[in-house]
Amino acid sequence: MLHKKKATTTMNEINWNEELLDSAKFNNKQENLLKNGAKSLTDSWFLGVLYTRWKKLKGIREQTPPECSSSFKEWNKKIDDADQCQS
Repeated sequence: MLHKKKATTTMNEINWNEELLDSAKFNNKQENLLKNGAKSLTDSWFLGVLYTRWKKLKGIREQTPPECSSSFKEWNKKIDDADQCQS
């Protein structure tokens, strides 16, 4: 039985730096970061901003994480209910 691989493109396979460079004009600092990468922590922050800009241009949106917060009272009630079921 042959299994076909799904043709999915991951973010690592996309050269977003070049796509962004081709899409707009940038100052020397921005262009250098996109071509050569970050050399310091602040460069990496700025590169992250450029990456976010590219995602907005492409219409890529991150999924919001599910709401997983609960209060101690809710947790304690679940524990008490579980204890009662085991008794």
